[in-house]
Amino acid sequence: MAVLAINMVALLVTLRDKALSRKKGAERISEGAMFFLAAAFGSAGIFAGMLLFRHKTRKWYFIIGIPLLMLENAAALFLAYTYFRGGA
Repeated sequence: MAVLAINMVALLVTLRDKALSRKKGAERISEGAMFFLAAAFGSAGIFAGMLLFRHKTRKWYFIIGIPLLMLENAAALFLAYTYFRGGA
């Protein structure tokens, strides 16, 4: 449930930054903050925002980095599930 909430926040952050990008002189959300949110299990939300709002799609480090963080998030969730379930 917490992962879903983080991804919703990440999606909204991407939408907000897209809206701010259209305003001249507006203080934007930093790319570092967006990557931090993605690393904190919000990568699916950032990626969805990239596709839905066409935001940060020209930055190579977003095109490569966010999908890699999605894999890292999935692996960490799988390992946590396996560990707490009492598996191998």
